[in-house]
Amino acid sequence: MDSTQSPALVLYLNTERAQWWKDHLQHLLPDIECRLRDTNDNPADVLYAVVWRPPEGWLKQFVNLRCIFSIGAGIDHILEDRELPPEIPIVRTTGADLTQRMREYVCLHALRLHRRSMETEAAQRERRWFNQIIPVASERTVGIMGLGNLGTACATALASLGFNVAGWARSARNIDGASCYAGDAELPAFLATTDILVCLLPLTPATESILCSALFRQLPTGAAIINAGRGAHLVEEDLLAALESGQLSHATLDVFRQEPLPDNHPFWLHKKITVTPHVASMIDPESGGKEIAANLKRFINGEQIDDLASREDGY
Repeated sequence: MDSTQSPALVLYLNTERAQWWKDHLQHLLPDIECRLRDTNDNPADVLYAVVWRPPEGWLKQFVNLRCIFSIGAGIDHILEDRELPPEIPIVRTTGADLTQRMREYVCLHALRLHRRSMETEAAQRERRWFNQIIPVASERTVGIMGLGNLGTACATALASLGFNVAGWARSARNIDGASCYAGDAELPAFLATTDILVCLLPLTPATESILCSALFRQLPTGAAIINAGRGAHLVEEDLLAALESGQLSHATLDVFRQEPLPDNHPFWLHKKITVTPHVASMIDPESGGKEIAANLKRFINGEQIDDLASREDGY
């Protein structure tokens, strides 16, 4: 890179919000030239990349790339690139806004399942007075798979609502108000009493397709699931079979193997499935841009970055 030129940041985001992101990052980082993916004529100038689902091989063109920033808490969409340049650090984007949004989503849909709101809504459409008796939240166990920042925040919030809360992660955790389980050996005990299962796991080779028939069979009959992790956590055919058999009573899904969900997908019109369009913890340029800019400045200054991801762990 010519020493007289400003360092550049390239942004890859395949939505109509890309210009918004670019403008906001440029405001926050006035000493760095921010570029969109289709206005990048000099890849050698690029030192930083801010991306969501970049195509395979796209990042390798930036021969002077020093750091990659994920627009989101997950990095699986980056690690899928088999041509990803080695040893370049990857930084996740978290923050209070993302945590709050996920907390709201999980509590909303856990309450909706707990209070059987789908049945009440169906009864209204039929002009039927459906006066049902619902147990209090303390008689219902919500189990959360994945106890990172988001999972811990959701566990605490659900406990404050009176739910009996359990959590499961790869390694041991300690969360006030929740019973915590760890590792494969303790997964069956965690599942056995979980009435509403919430998946907030990172996507790794070990967690891909974890929501499958073998797992569903270990839940109490009539349990429900909420998947706000990744679409690849779920074996879609196994979910449909579990709903058909009654092993599961309902599924709330925010993430899918193919997004947007195809028009002809059976999930759209299934009476026992609630579809939301990947909005559980959607990041916006205002809050997300501040987190990325702050972490980029820490990187430049050689300071500690709490959101630095582990390629080995996959998150």
